Amino acid sequence: RTLSRGRGCGDIMSMTLSRDGSNELLYLGFNQDHGCFACGMDNGFRIYNCEPFKETFRRAMKGGIGIVEMLFRCNLLALVGGGRNPKFPPNIVKIWDDHQNRAIGELMFRSEVKAVKLRRDRVVVVLLHKIYVYRFSDLKLLDQISTLKNPKGLIALCPDASNVVLACPGVTKGNVRVELYDMRKSSIIPAHESELAQIALNLDGTRLATASDKGTLIRVFDTHTGDILKELRRGMDRAVIHCVTFNKTSDFLACSSDKGTVHIFALGDKNAQASQGTLPQNSAGADAAAQQGSAAEGGEDGAAATNNKSNFAFVRRLLPGIPKYVESEWSFAQVRGLESTTICAFGQDPRTLIVVSADGSYLLSSFAEPGECERVSYARFIRSAEEEEADDMGFQRQPDAGTPGAAPAAPAENTAPPAAQVAATAPPAPPATDEEATAGAQAAN
Repeated sequence: RTLSRGRGCGDIMSMTLSRDGSNELLYLGFNQDHGCFACGMDNGFRIYNCEPFKETFRRAMKGGIGIVEMLFRCNLLALVGGGRNPKFPPNIVKIWDDHQNRAIGELMFRSEVKAVKLRRDRVVVVLLHKIYVYRFSDLKLLDQISTLKNPKGLIALCPDASNVVLACPGVTKGNVRVELYDMRKSSIIPAHESELAQIALNLDGTRLATASDKGTLIRVFDTHTGDILKELRRGMDRAVIHCVTFNKTSDFLACSSDKGTVHIFALGDKNAQASQGTLPQNSAGADAAAQQGSAAEGGEDGAAATNNKSNFAFVRRLLPGIPKYVESEWSFAQVRGLESTTICAFGQDPRTLIVVSADGSYLLSSFAEPGECERVSYARFIRSAEEEEADDMGFQRQPDAGTPGAAPAAPAENTAPPAAQVAATAPPAPPATDEEATAGAQAAN
């Protein structure tokens, strides 16, 4: 999900990087509720809590980890090797149990894995031309989806337990395929005329956001009807979109690009969400909305958030030939001055945004007022060797399983969800093969 110098970025909430040097960052990705993010390093992986920001866990390994997909905050992760000296082959997905400090299952393919997505009942693996969907409990193959060439590993998977929704590139340029598995419905949304750059689903899978490789427009669709709900303008110049993300209540959307700015848009389609062919309302998105209320109705002062529009929008209705962009909605708040590839997620407070960068920086900003966001806190999580050595004196590293005297350890606050337990005693049934990949699911020894 290729943002920078790497294999690609699997979706809106993660990025895969490839850099020279020791102890370097290979991967960044948020977990499903955006409460944590994981770093794949050339010597293992680390987990950080978003608010308050702190390193909660690190696992040292003799090799690089190119993909670290968390499952909320539990002890189960999906790992893929990466970097100059990968810990695992790049065509194998390891289901890693950090309580046991070992892989308890694996999925093997004939080509390089571009991205992995987890939810409590599914494992989704993205290859260059194919996507495989597995049941988490036994790694049984449930679905195979052919796609257009997908070097960025674009994929979006709704984490809501009530709705199994997946979005991925179609077989035609600019099209998005949406799978509503609970409704047994598949649809194609013609999102853009050019290649897709990013796709994202909201928390309950009722909304889809897309961006093309032009990087000027973000479009928001209803996943049930395929109708376009919003067209948002990032800017006039071409840009590489790094990330697109919804907040928990789908009132706001943020996107980051190589222009060094994160744009925040107000969606304001809460009423549409309740009435326009959406998925069942007992979803996590509806629960989050009930708990938080509508963030779009304002911050402490109660002022409604409204996107900027051109003063000449009305002219297009009167005079032919006026460019369409004069009617576009522009962002109402921005985080500026970012110097690296970034991913972002909304914070715990209704009007805060977390930006994590490939240069190893963390930034928490507030958009209580329109315009430039207020910077609340900043930290660096990738530091020099000297700083790391000093930090390690007060932090207990968890060694690799191959290190003498190594003991199993688990990330802080981890509780494995019952639906996500992968049996390591009996091998799952191997899935079918095709010319693209052999997805051999088997228990680890």
